Amino acid sequence: MEKLPASTGWQWVKQGFGLFRKQPGGLSMLFLGYMFCMLAVSIVPLLGQLLPVILVPVFSVAFVQGCLNIDLGKRVLPSLLISGFRKPAFPVLLGLGVLYILTAIVAIGASTLVDGGVLWQLATGQLNPQTSPDVIRESNVGMAILTTIVLYVPAAMAFCFAAPLIYWKQTGLGKALFFSFFAVWRSLSAFVVFASTWFAISVVTSQLLFLIVGRTPMAVQLMMPLSMILTVIMHCSFYAAYRQIFGVPVDESKAVSLDKPND
Repeated sequence: MEKLPASTGWQWVKQGFGLFRKQPGGLSMLFLGYMFCMLAVSIVPLLGQLLPVILVPVFSVAFVQGCLNIDLGKRVLPSLLISGFRKPAFPVLLGLGVLYILTAIVAIGASTLVDGGVLWQLATGQLNPQTSPDVIRESNVGMAILTTIVLYVPAAMAFCFAAPLIYWKQTGLGKALFFSFFAVWRSLSAFVVFASTWFAISVVTSQLLFLIVGRTPMAVQLMMPLSMILTVIMHCSFYAAYRQIFGVPVDESKAVSLDKPND
């Protein structure tokens, strides 16, 4: 894995916009299908709060596979949503989703040492910020959030490329986390620029929207499709990063057809 310059992070963002421009309708429909699936699993009794998080890695491969389809000149279809449910990747991706939750619990749990558990109560719904503003104001919740972020960053580096590595390279969970972490670490400056650029895009677009239509109910309604489009483009940018670091993935359908003997 080659060490990349900081400017590469900006190039990934540009490439993400380029990929989206090629098939905006297909990628948007894929995201709407994803949202519908998440809404459906959230109503499952008992597991409704956990399943949407556990299934994030499973569904996330649909977006990178969609970007690969664009690279190969294929259409992006909603049927790609089942990509992550295929064996042998599915159980490993499911394990990755469980690890998402466990890592978040550890990071937020550690913040209780800083603010006495206020952030934990907010995250679990035990504390309502509208009814208990004084409790939040008097706590050290800001430092607790910072502590949680600092603790979660190494895990986020390991999670970054784990799902596509499991899906395309068919690696085990530990190996995928290892290669993902060091891929980000070796080009950390590029990922800092990548994350900073996306943060700036999010802030600037939201502020421009408020400037044009004001802080009205219409602005809230427009924010939803805008957020959807930016989320899809961010997935495309993430694929661009994977493509440069690990190479263009092999198209499984072509690989299967090449392996079949001629009749």
